[in-house]
Amino acid sequence: MELEPLYLMSLFSAIIIVMTVHSIIKVLNIALKRKEISRRKYWLWFASSIGIGVVTASLLPFGYHKIIEMIL
Repeated sequence: MELEPLYLMSLFSAIIIVMTVHSIIKVLNIALKRKEISRRKYWLWFASSIGIGVVTASLLPFGYHKIIEMIL
């Protein structure tokens, strides 16, 4: 089976995930500057969003591989 589509799907999904995490971090920075969240909550949400993004981007290729196997 040719794996090029799998790599492309994973790459584009990872780009979308990075953009989403970047946007979340920008919103958290704004909230921290306005004193709407505490520094502890900021770091908790900051670390959580990066961690979840990394886990999701790491597991997506396996999910895509299973879906492609089922289709083909």
